[in-house]
Amino acid sequence: MAAAGARSPPHPVPLLLPFCLLLLAALCPAARAARFACNATAPRASTCQALISYAPPNGTATATLAAVRALFQLRSHRALLAANGLPLSTPPTAPAPTPMRVRLPCLCSGGAGATFQRPTYRVRAGDTLDAIARGAFAGLVTYQDIAAANNVSDPNKVAVGQQLWIPVPCSCDPVGGQPVVHFTYVVPAGSSVAGIAQEFGSTEENILAVNKMPDAKGLLAGQVLDVPLRACGSAISNTAIDRNLLVPNGSYILTANNCVMCGCSSSTWQLDCQPTQGLSSSFCPAAKCGDMFLGNTSSTSSCESRTCSYAGYTNSTSFAILANITTSNVCNAGMSPMAQPAHSSAFRLEPSWFRWTELVVSLHVVLLCVGYLRQD
Repeated sequence: MAAAGARSPPHPVPLLLPFCLLLLAALCPAARAARFACNATAPRASTCQALISYAPPNGTATATLAAVRALFQLRSHRALLAANGLPLSTPPTAPAPTPMRVRLPCLCSGGAGATFQRPTYRVRAGDTLDAIARGAFAGLVTYQDIAAANNVSDPNKVAVGQQLWIPVPCSCDPVGGQPVVHFTYVVPAGSSVAGIAQEFGSTEENILAVNKMPDAKGLLAGQVLDVPLRACGSAISNTAIDRNLLVPNGSYILTANNCVMCGCSSSTWQLDCQPTQGLSSSFCPAAKCGDMFLGNTSSTSSCESRTCSYAGYTNSTSFAILANITTSNVCNAGMSPMAQPAHSSAFRLEPSWFRWTELVVSLHVVLLCVGYLRQD
């Protein structure tokens, strides 16, 4: 028995707890918020249409096209089909492909870009900001992003029914002096910079530059990456309402009040626009170049062809669809959009013994801390 007045040894819990917390923080770093540079200052360049990659979590209600449209508050089902290159006959109840492309307006402000006003999310019982960020929006944002955008002082306290703006990072900046469509992409495990560049018709150099990555080895699984997608050139007039129309390969856009469908040609890198099928001719005025209708092509030689190309639409006095003749050289069109070579400097995110070691050490630290905390 201890002598009267003797001081008992300090309880190990107060001494060990700070060590446990520090070690766990070092082994399990918090997700970092992505910040996409957005400094575009040209007329109307402070806003643009960006693409977001979204992979619906398995077994959730967001597994259909209708559910994805509702989650991101898209104005039309057709817009979702267009962004993913799906036929216009695809029903809303169809399963959502994984990942999906979602086209949203992007706003540049203070040197960074975020989706404008959309999407929003209404808090449900049991929700936390982290669950909303990781679950509902599949890691496109962090809970810190949501808290900062909505002036939430305590991320652990959100009210049921509260409406939250989800600020998905995006950009409107040109790359290499050329307009591009910025694609917000959550990196899957096993990816490489070169593989992502090849998949989306970009280049490793551009991806590293826009994400301010010193080399390809810095790529992390779950990282929110800015992938600049090359956009097709067009014959759209500078006075047309849709003069800033940008379409990357693998998708199309409905424009001119949905009367015209424009895709990105994989052979000429020019917009390939056709009248949208199934719409009333009384609503959509005909677009012609002399005797040729919009989208018609004729050959002038074995290499050259003439096309009645889309030139935009106007609505100043009346709704009109513009078109003019363009000539293209099909023998010197250059690379297909998807034909980007892989680079040997790629670093693949394969599972490694070190990551497993981190997991095992973390588990032991947790068990050790719990054991001490349960002591009297």
